[in-house]
Amino acid sequence: MILGSGSAWDTACVQLGNAARHLGLDDGLHELLRTPRRAITVSVPLLRDDGSLMVLTGYRVQHNLARGPGKGGIRFHPSCDLDEVKALAMWMTWKCALMGIPYGGAKGGIAVEPGLLSRQERERMTRRYAAELVPLIGPEKDIPAPDVGTDEQTMAWIMDTYSAHTGHTATGVVTGKPLSIGGSAGRAGATSRGVQLALFAALRQTGRDPHSTTVAIQGFGKVGALAAQYLHDAGCKVVAVSDVKGGVYNPQGLNPTALIRHLAEGAETVVGFPGTDTLTNDDLLELDVDVLVPAALEGVITIENADRIKARIIVEGANGPVTADADRILEDRGVMVVPDILANGGGVAVSYFEWVQDMQAYFWSEDEVNDRLRTLMERAYSEVAMLATTQGVSMRQAAHIIGVSRVAEAHQTRGLYP
Repeated sequence: MILGSGSAWDTACVQLGNAARHLGLDDGLHELLRTPRRAITVSVPLLRDDGSLMVLTGYRVQHNLARGPGKGGIRFHPSCDLDEVKALAMWMTWKCALMGIPYGGAKGGIAVEPGLLSRQERERMTRRYAAELVPLIGPEKDIPAPDVGTDEQTMAWIMDTYSAHTGHTATGVVTGKPLSIGGSAGRAGATSRGVQLALFAALRQTGRDPHSTTVAIQGFGKVGALAAQYLHDAGCKVVAVSDVKGGVYNPQGLNPTALIRHLAEGAETVVGFPGTDTLTNDDLLELDVDVLVPAALEGVITIENADRIKARIIVEGANGPVTADADRILEDRGVMVVPDILANGGGVAVSYFEWVQDMQAYFWSEDEVNDRLRTLMERAYSEVAMLATTQGVSMRQAAHIIGVSRVAEAHQTRGLYP
């Protein structure tokens, strides 16, 4: 295994390089798999409510389309840049292949702090960005979804903008939409439910009892909050959670339902919740717990803190939370890492289900969606665990070997045009 720097793109390239070497891919195919198919930067002028003009920068990367149309979220975050979006698109390629979904990887975003914009400003920004992407996206080209800083309303605006430009309603252009316009039952909590399924599979593999398992979750947002709820309901003891302003800790266990209600009633952060001790995000990562779920942003476990991680199992709810350098340290210490392209694959799995339902104009019940999700997650986990055992590699290496090999096979089968 080779090492890399701490950036998301460098980490993604190191992971691909390790898989390519294990598979014996030639340099040309490796380079083809590394290079995004398309990467665009767009100007997003925004008329503010006060009449001033603000010019933002947006991105969309289609990393690989060998196995099907592009699939990947759109994030609104100040740190969003082209390298980050390229890395996230690459991870989506391997994730879709690993999950057995006929998509390629894509990703997009705007460098902006959405919390500083009014609802009307967010809508104008979203629609202008979507208009710039109309030639690139579509139900058979590239299907966006929510990510950091975006939600089902964002997807509704994108769908409506695309539909207005094409002259017909195209529900399949995005996933993660409201149910009223073609969304799927079970989509809202799909990534979180996938994290729970992956975590429980890891507990079974290591012979641990969920009811005696302590969990810390960094990131009490769309993924982390519901993951905490699902894990608590299934018997795990969630002892710490955090958001961008800090975290809370109770060794006796937290009540995720009460925390979610606390935020829904207007609290800006989990910090200060009654009956808890306050801790920093860095402190949370280093807690003495059985399982750590980093569910915020990439690059939070690095060469600087990997030696201080006490959890024996890490389940990656976020994309790329562990850098390539930190990965080697954790592996040497015997820490089991359930990688992002497996652990948070529930979101893209149910996005795929939503797209299928939109294309058929026939919708499934939530129980049907959850049953299909469980089947996909458990099959993918079993394949990764078996390869890791038989080949003597880490779970991350096994997951990337499977994903990369399937995409490489698609390229070799299709051939090169012209």
